Amino acid sequence: MPPGHQDMDTLTAQMKAAHLMCWSGPVDPQPLRGGITNANFVVYDRGEKFVVRIGDDIPLHGILRFHELAVSRAAHDCGVSPEVVHHEPGALVLRFVEGRTLSAQDLHAPAMLARVLPVVRTYHTELARHLRGPTLMFWVFHICRDYLATAQAGTCCLAGQLSRLAAMNEDLEKAVGSITLVLAHNDLLPGNFIDDGRKVWLVDWEYAGWNTPLFDLANLAANCELPPDREAWLVDTYFGKPADGALRRRYHATKCASLLRETLWSVVQEQHATIDFDYADYTDRNHKRLLAAYETFKRLS
Repeated sequence: MPPGHQDMDTLTAQMKAAHLMCWSGPVDPQPLRGGITNANFVVYDRGEKFVVRIGDDIPLHGILRFHELAVSRAAHDCGVSPEVVHHEPGALVLRFVEGRTLSAQDLHAPAMLARVLPVVRTYHTELARHLRGPTLMFWVFHICRDYLATAQAGTCCLAGQLSRLAAMNEDLEKAVGSITLVLAHNDLLPGNFIDDGRKVWLVDWEYAGWNTPLFDLANLAANCELPPDREAWLVDTYFGKPADGALRRRYHATKCASLLRETLWSVVQEQHATIDFDYADYTDRNHKRLLAAYETFKRLS
């Protein structure tokens, strides 16, 4: 999802962050850039540094904070994400990680991509063992169908394309076929990775849910616009052998689904968001990338 101003009153969120029950005394939350479905702050307390995420459930986008909390805890337990130190309704407090957030260009470098891929493999194989309580499914084709229904109820710049996109969604779902389930992150933006110089951490689990591992690989490649050779390396290395034609086709179908979801997410935001952001342009750019990816997928048929 694109960066932008928080879809909430920042002052109200800041006041909430300042008055959480975990603080030892008065604190002064400082805004962090990047939140679009929540407001993020840095807080100093007791000589330590914390990140506070303020945000309520967003059913329109399938975001339920009880699940974000459970997955964040499990992700810490398997060593890929910062510790959850406190939570209240609408608030999550994490231990701050000193490091730098990655960029798409960082992930074009083979050495960095080789550091990030083991993080993905680790939570795919280990996170579910630490997870407790009810969990959510993130089935991108259902999400796209839901977004399409929402989009059809309003006006958007792709109104004339919605029927075609719905047919594309059905075509891609058939192409993906049967899947292996893992607990996936489902929003692998480069900015959700933090490099502390020794290890790479992954944050922001609000879209986490059971999914095919191909989605995280495709989503990472799409978000970073990886070159074809890096993309092929990603898939081959994850599975430990060169991908055959069937796997490559399923991967590219999943990549199209990731781009379709991003396009429709933006369409829905056009209709419902109050953020100062050019969603029509974002929709158009992702739609063009989707059409190009879909042509690649069809050539593999």
